[in-house]
Amino acid sequence: MQIGIVLPMAESDGPGTGRWPRIRELARHAEARGIDSLWVYDHLLFRSPAEGDDGSLDSLTVLTAAAAVTDRIRLGTIVLGTGFRSPGITARMAATLDEVSEGRVILGLGVGWHEPEYQAFGVPFDHRVGRFEEFLAVTLPLLRGERVTFDGQWHQAADAVLMPPPPRPTRLPGHMPILIAGKGERVLDLVARHADAWNAAWFGLPEERYTLRHTDLLRACERVDRDPATLEVTVGLSIDAAWGGGGRPLAPNALPPAADAIARALDAWRELGVGHVQVDLRPAGIEVIDLLADATALHRGAA
Repeated sequence: MQIGIVLPMAESDGPGTGRWPRIRELARHAEARGIDSLWVYDHLLFRSPAEGDDGSLDSLTVLTAAAAVTDRIRLGTIVLGTGFRSPGITARMAATLDEVSEGRVILGLGVGWHEPEYQAFGVPFDHRVGRFEEFLAVTLPLLRGERVTFDGQWHQAADAVLMPPPPRPTRLPGHMPILIAGKGERVLDLVARHADAWNAAWFGLPEERYTLRHTDLLRACERVDRDPATLEVTVGLSIDAAWGGGGRPLAPNALPPAADAIARALDAWRELGVGHVQVDLRPAGIEVIDLLADATALHRGAA
C-alpha cells in the first residue's frame, strides 16, 4: 500500500504553514523519509460565518514547484475543483506538470462542494455533476493525445489538441492515473467508467461509513460492467497530532499521535484492499511526518 501526505496549503493547516518555503521544506523531508506521495487540495477560498476567510495557494502551481525540488515522490491532486477550471486548460497544465515531474503525476478530479468560494469568484454552482461529466469528456481524450471536438451545454472544444503532446497518454502502459473522488450515484458511475482510482475521505480507522461508500462503488462498477479489481481504492486519513487541536475540522475519528496506533490503522486499511492512503497531518510539520514515517516502517515490517 502506498502512503502519502497532504501538503499544508492554508494557514489553518497549522502554524507557519500555507506558504511555499514551508511547503518546500515539508515536501523534501517527506521524500527523504520515504513517503510515497505528496497531495494538494484545490480551493479558491474557505469562508464561513464562524471562522471568517482562509485561502490556499494554487494547487497545480505548487505541485509543479514541488516537482522541481523533488526527485522520486509521486504528486497528486485531492482533488481539482473542476467547476472553476477549464477542461482544456486543465489538461494542458496537467500534461505540463507531468513533463516537469518526469511522469510522477496522479490527476485527481472532483465536482467541488464549497459553495462560498464559487459565489465569491462568480463561478456557477448549479448542475455540478453535469458540468463534471462534460469536463471529463474534454479533458480525458486530450490527455490521451486525441483531438477533441465537443459541443456540450457547459463546455465546448473545436478540434482542440495538446501541443506538444502529453508525455504519458492515458489508458496506455505507464499512463497518468486519473483519480476521481465522489460518493453520489451519478459520480460513482463516472468513476466506474473513467477512473483508474477512487478516493473516499476522511477517516481514521475503517468504519461503517466507508463500508457503505465502498458498497455503492461496487454497485456502480456492476452497472457499467467494470471489473472492480481494475479500479484502485484510495482513502484519505487524518492524524490529529495535537489530539483535539484547532484548525479545519478533522475526521470524526482522526488517528492519535502514536506510531503503533497509526501502523495498526494502516494494516486495517490494507486488509480491506486499499491501495493508497493520503494522510492529512494536523498540525503539518517535520515531527508529524517523522511520526507517519515511523508508523509506515512498523506497518511494512508487519507485512
